[in-house]
Amino acid sequence: MTGEEATKHPAETRGTHQGKMETRLKEWGARLDELIARADQVGATAQADYRQGVDDVRVKFRAAQTRLSELRTAGDDKWETFKTGMEIAWKDLEVTFKKLKQ
Repeated sequence: MTGEEATKHPAETRGTHQGKMETRLKEWGARLDELIARADQVGATAQADYRQGVDDVRVKFRAAQTRLSELRTAGDDKWETFKTGMEIAWKDLEVTFKKLKQ
């Protein structure tokens, strides 16, 4: 691999990784919309708990959106730091979604 190829490879990996994250975030957004729609369908007793769960998911979703925005603007020297932060935000979002579905 030449020096130029080595320089391009991390950027391609970064771009591919960022694209996957953007796609996953859109999927999570669609799932959040479904949960919000369901909140109106649950009984009055369960509705308060369910809405609290939806609010928790919304907070985690916004945190993931913020991390992705930071990731987009991060320089190559900060990429790994922001990538790790994004992965943590992802796991938090996923756990919160799973809790709500239980």
